[in-house]
Amino acid sequence: MFYHLSCEPMNIIHSHPVAELGYHFIEAKHLPKGKDEYYLRFAQSGNKVMYRELTDKEIDTLITNRNSSDNWKKVLVTKGFNPALVRNCKFFGLVRIGKLQPYYREYHNLRMAVGLYNSTIISSDIGDNVCIENVHYLSHYIIGHDVMLANINELACTDKAKFGNGILKAGEVEKQRVKIEVCNENGGRSIIPFDGMLAGDAYMWSKYRDDRELLEKFREFTQNQFDAQRGYYGTIGDRTIIKNCSIIKDVKIGSDAYIKGANKLKNLTVNSDPDRQSQIGEGCELVNGIIGYGCRIFYGVKAVRFITASHSQLKYGARLINSYLGNNSTISCCEVLNTLIFPAHEQHHNNSFLCASLVMGQSNIAAGATIGSNHNSRSADGEILAERGFWPGLCVSLKHNSKFAAFSILSKGDYPHELNIPIPFSLISHDVPNNRLVIMPAYWFMYNMYALARNAWKYQDRDKRTFRTQHIEYDYLAPDTINAMFDAIKLFRALDKNEKGEAIITGWENSKRPILLTKIVQAEEVFTKMIKFYACREFLSHIQAHALIDFDAFKKTLASRVSRSEWMNVGGQLIRKDRIASLKKNIKSGKVRNWEEVHQFYRREGSEYQQEKLLHAYTSLQEILNITGKQFTREVWSDLLKDMQSTAAWMVKGIYDSREKDYSNEFRKMMYDNQEEMDQVIGKLEDNSFIQEQMAAMDKLAKEIRSLKRKWRL
Repeated sequence: MFYHLSCEPMNIIHSHPVAELGYHFIEAKHLPKGKDEYYLRFAQSGNKVMYRELTDKEIDTLITNRNSSDNWKKVLVTKGFNPALVRNCKFFGLVRIGKLQPYYREYHNLRMAVGLYNSTIISSDIGDNVCIENVHYLSHYIIGHDVMLANINELACTDKAKFGNGILKAGEVEKQRVKIEVCNENGGRSIIPFDGMLAGDAYMWSKYRDDRELLEKFREFTQNQFDAQRGYYGTIGDRTIIKNCSIIKDVKIGSDAYIKGANKLKNLTVNSDPDRQSQIGEGCELVNGIIGYGCRIFYGVKAVRFITASHSQLKYGARLINSYLGNNSTISCCEVLNTLIFPAHEQHHNNSFLCASLVMGQSNIAAGATIGSNHNSRSADGEILAERGFWPGLCVSLKHNSKFAAFSILSKGDYPHELNIPIPFSLISHDVPNNRLVIMPAYWFMYNMYALARNAWKYQDRDKRTFRTQHIEYDYLAPDTINAMFDAIKLFRALDKNEKGEAIITGWENSKRPILLTKIVQAEEVFTKMIKFYACREFLSHIQAHALIDFDAFKKTLASRVSRSEWMNVGGQLIRKDRIASLKKNIKSGKVRNWEEVHQFYRREGSEYQQEKLLHAYTSLQEILNITGKQFTREVWSDLLKDMQSTAAWMVKGIYDSREKDYSNEFRKMMYDNQEEMDQVIGKLEDNSFIQEQMAAMDKLAKEIRSLKRKWRL
C-alpha cells in the first residue's frame, strides 16, 4: 500500500452533477430576496435585445455540426442567428447568442470567419457577428459586437470578481482587500485602487497618513463607488480582439482593445474605447491592476498591484509592482516597486531601478540608476521624494531618506549619504577626489537651457489625455518653482561667500563632510531674472486674453496680496495649499461625498488656475522688486518689458548654445570624415526645428512688446 506522507494539504477537487455546470453562479446566501442568479447579468446586458428559443430545425443543424448542450432550451438566440456558423462547441447553462452572418473578419492579417467554433461556452452572452475559435473555456462573460476571440485557454469570470478595484464583495473580510503599497515598502502609505483613480487621489491618500478620518472617508468613497453584490460578469467591449492568450480571469475589457499573446491577465480593468485604444502584447503577466485608456503594455511585462494612468506604456520586460504610473509615462525594461509616479515620467533602461519613491513628474531615470535600493535602517521603511523635473544621471545610487527640489539633476555617482537638496534647478555632484558634495544652483538655465525648454514643450505636446480632469503644469516657471527660487535667494543672501561666489554649507547631507555651493552670485541673478520673466509672461498672456486697452485697465485687474500663496503639486496639478486644506475639511464634514466630487474640485481649481497664477505672479513681482502695488507704474512696466525681451533673447541664445556644443565638440566630430557626413547623420544645427520654433517665438514676443508699447504709449 502507498500512503500520502506530505505535510502539504492536498488539492480538494469537488464533484457536482454535470447538469449543474453553468448554473448557481451566485450562491443562494448571496442572492437578494426575489432575485435569481441572472439578475446582475441581465442588468449589465440591458433589455434591448429580444431573444428566442431555438427551433427544432436549428437544434438539428447544431447537433449535426457536432455541437452539444445540457439543455437546448437554455441556448437563446436573436433574429439573424445562423446555426450553420456554430460548429464543434459545447454549451452549458444559459447562453445567449446574437446574429451570425456569413462573413469573415480581418484585423492585422488575422482572418476569422464569423461564428462559434471548437469552443466550450458556459453561461455567457455573445453579441452580433462575433468570431470565436478555439476558446477552450469561456465562462460567465458578456461579449460585445464584432469581437474576435482566437486560441484562448481560459476566459472566465468568478462571482466575486472586482476587476482590479480594491473593494470587498459580500462575505469577504478586510484582509482580502487588494491594496497598492506606494512610496514605502512597509505598507504605511497603502492606497486602495479604483477605476478612475487620478494621481492626485493617490497622492493625497498616501500623504495624509496622520489624518485617520480623511483616510476612512477615502476608503468609504472607494467601497461605495462599486456594488458589493456578487455575481457581476466579465465584459468585453465591441470590436475588441483577443488572440493566442493563456489565462484571462476576472477581467473587464473595454471596446476596441487589442490583446495578443498574454500569459496571464487576472483581476483587471482594461479601459479602452474607439479614440483611446489600449493594447496588451506578448508574454505579459498582469495581476490586480487598473489599466487606463490608451495604454500600451508589450513584450514580457510583469505588473502586480498597479495602476497605469491613461496613455502610459510598459514595454520590454518592465516590472511594475505596488506602484502607480501617471499619465503619458513610459517604463521600459527596468524594475519599479512601491512607487507613486506623477505624469510624464520616462525610464527606459534595463539596469535602472526605482523603489519606495514619490516622483512628482516630468522625470527621467537614466541607465544604471538605483533609486531607493539601499536601506539604512533595520526595516524597509525608507523613502525618496523627488519634486518634478527629477533627472538622476547614469549609475546614480541614492540612499534612503532623500529629498530633492524641483528640476534636480544628479551627475553620475554613488551618493553615500542621505540628501536633502532644497534649491531648484541644481546640478548635484559627488566630488570623490575631494570627498565632498557639490551643488550648482540654476545649472539648467546657465548650461542646459535647450533640454529644459525642449522638455517643457515635449511634455505638453505628448499629453494625449482626452479628458483632462487635472490641469497638469508642465512649465518650469510656475508657482511651485518660483516660490522655491525665492527661498533659494533668501538662503544665498544669508551665506558667507568667498571671492569666487562659493560657500560651504551644512545640513543638506547626513554627514560631516563639506558641501560646496558654487556660482551663488550668478544663480541669484538668474533666479531674479526668471522671476521677473515669469511675471511679465503671465501679464502679457492676461492682457491678450482679455484685450485690455491700456495700462490703467490692466492694473485694475490685478489684486495685491500680503504674501505669495503656498502651492502643492497634487498629482501634477499645482493647487494652493489652503485650497487643499479646505478640500480635506469638506471631505471630513461630508460636504464632498465621493470621488467624483473630489474630481470636480480638481476641475474647478484647473479652471481658476490661470487667474491664481496671475495673482501669484503679481505678488512675486512686487516682492522681487521690493515695491508695493501703488509703485507698480507705467514706467516700471515699460522697463520690465524691455528686460523681458532681453531675457527672452538670453534664453534662446542659451537654447542654441547648449545644443551647439554637440556640433563643435571635437570628440563628437571625430566620428565623421567630413561635415557632410555629420550633417547626414545628426542633421544640421540650423535645421533644428525646436530651435527654429524658439527663435520664431522670440521674434513674435518682440513684435508683441513693440505693439503693446505703441498702443499703450509706454
